[in-house]
Amino acid sequence: MASKRGSSTRGFRPPPISVVLFLIVLGPLLFLAARSRFPTPSSVASDQNVSNKQVIDAFSINKQELEPWTLDNFRRNYVSYSWKVDGSDNSGENNVTFPEVHQIGSNVERETYEDKMEGGSRKGDKGTKDDLLNGEESQLLDPAKYTRRKLREKRREKRAAELVQQDDEARVKLENAAIERSKAVDSAILGKYSIWRRENENENSDSTVRLMRDQMIMARVYSVIAKSSNKLKLHEELSNRLKESQRVLGEAISDSDLPQSAPEKIKAMGQVLSKVREELYDCKVVTQKLRAMLQSADEQVRSLKKQSSFLGQLAAKTIPIGIHCLSMRLTIGYHLLSPEKRKFPRSENLENPNLYHYALFSDNVLAASVVVNSTIINAKNSCWSNVIITSSLLFVPSLTKRIYEFQEPEKHVFHLVTDKLNFGAMNMWFLLNPPGKATIHVENVDDFKWLNSSYCPVLRQLESAAMKEYYFKADHPTTFAAGSSNLKYRNPKYLSMLNHLRFYLPQVYPKLDKILFLDDDIVVQKDLTGLWSVDLHGKVNGAVETCGESFHRFDKYLNFSNPNISRNFDPNACGWAYGMNIFDLKEWRKKDITGIYHKWQNMNEDRVLWKLGSLPPGLLTFYRLTHPLNKSWHVLGLGYNPSIDRSEIENAAVVHYNGNMKPWLEIAMIKYRPYWTKYIKYDHPFVKNCKVSE
Repeated sequence: MASKRGSSTRGFRPPPISVVLFLIVLGPLLFLAARSRFPTPSSVASDQNVSNKQVIDAFSINKQELEPWTLDNFRRNYVSYSWKVDGSDNSGENNVTFPEVHQIGSNVERETYEDKMEGGSRKGDKGTKDDLLNGEESQLLDPAKYTRRKLREKRREKRAAELVQQDDEARVKLENAAIERSKAVDSAILGKYSIWRRENENENSDSTVRLMRDQMIMARVYSVIAKSSNKLKLHEELSNRLKESQRVLGEAISDSDLPQSAPEKIKAMGQVLSKVREELYDCKVVTQKLRAMLQSADEQVRSLKKQSSFLGQLAAKTIPIGIHCLSMRLTIGYHLLSPEKRKFPRSENLENPNLYHYALFSDNVLAASVVVNSTIINAKNSCWSNVIITSSLLFVPSLTKRIYEFQEPEKHVFHLVTDKLNFGAMNMWFLLNPPGKATIHVENVDDFKWLNSSYCPVLRQLESAAMKEYYFKADHPTTFAAGSSNLKYRNPKYLSMLNHLRFYLPQVYPKLDKILFLDDDIVVQKDLTGLWSVDLHGKVNGAVETCGESFHRFDKYLNFSNPNISRNFDPNACGWAYGMNIFDLKEWRKKDITGIYHKWQNMNEDRVLWKLGSLPPGLLTFYRLTHPLNKSWHVLGLGYNPSIDRSEIENAAVVHYNGNMKPWLEIAMIKYRPYWTKYIKYDHPFVKNCKVSE
């Protein structure tokens, strides 16, 4: 056995490992070399079909398949069949499966890539880097995605262009708006550039005043609490500080009115209030005290409002001392004249219907002079002429007088009616100050013998005991409030026949066909002769309407709970204004307007239809008989409305100071007074001596 084993071992030797490895490596290399040297036709064809694009696609597909399965992945790889490219024909798409879509995409991309490569080789170096990048990017997308991307890019570009255009338009608008705003800025005012500089602080600031008032309120509250809590020292200290603050505050309404010691007093009061708060503060008690103070303040405000109303009504019915002085001096002068010197010239014009006739009923000499002067000065083609006239009156030295000359002055006729107390003064004023060549005539209402209680309902009612009780009881009012409310009914204008004489124009002027009625609280600013040519369309009264959306309508003046009113009138009918009215006296007589007025005045004997005044009966009497004039003829409200537009006033032919704040009173609105005062002759000796203030 041993010999066999040894002989066999010696007869066969295994090859070294290096030789085996060499053969393993060399064999495939020799095979590949031989194959490449002698290729077969089929292998060559298959090798040619393999391209770099397919290798990239293979890697790309494998990468996508290895991604997690998500909704975004699905949307990216499988596009909805309903999506269509504009202008493309998508018929038959529903029959294409996902693998077919990818296969088609691969073929198309391969052809596109080859075409671009060929085109690039033909162009040589002419192709840009961007073209190559876009080409490579398009190779990684299927045609649908690539087309959608191009469409999105186009939409972005379009939207960007629109936004740029909108921005340009908006910028132009903003620039134009800034230019318009800059026009209103006064560029000549230089200096105060920074709002933080002290000189730019509001000079009328009242923050310190309000702080002091707040401190005083809390001091009063804690003073009461301290006294009720038997904290007498605190009560005394608070009382002393309160008195000091009251002295410092005084009647100041802005910080500039305060003395220099005000900050020290504020600081001292603040320290006391802080100390008192620590000892006495109780939310419930403080709240109760503040509510009690608020209620007391409300009652005080109501009382002050009633007092203000009372004083306003009282001031409205008074005559300033300067005007009273003027009237007395003129009256004395008139009675010192001889009878032949008391007559006005050109009396033949008084009944000529072809002239311009004005009616003015007043007991105020100065107001009447303004109406006449302003009418003459603003008449058509008027001009000034300064003439020195030596008066032949015994008590008047030579006067410098301004005479108004205008085209055909003799065509203007002024009819004045006053009461017996002012008859002499009114005559004397216009004898001394004649309106140029215009005609003027003054009458006394007490000389109208036909105007008596048997004919005129108002006179009869004024003589009745019930009417006296109504107007004058006002007769010992038991309370201040009652006296305040009744005071307006005791205004002399509501009791004077001068206020109701406007309803008797045909009786006063029987020979006239048209007349312009003017109140004594108006100012004429333009020529009024055009009113005589206004066609009233058969109506009697030409007036400016005053109604707005909800005010100055019939229901604001009349009692529509009364059936006599509600059956015959529209509550929303538009009101109109007395003060400047053109009346057709022919139509007046035809329609018996005075008779209509008497009917309604008799029905209102118990004041059940309206309370007072001449406007409510005027609305009833001229209902549907009033022709509306253009609003520029007559602007109202200068006696109560502080917010009338200035241009509206200056463009008006007549401005009317209706309301309590008449221009000759101290309570008049200052900004409206110059329209009235510029027609007063302040250089007249009587006006100077009576110290009639401007």
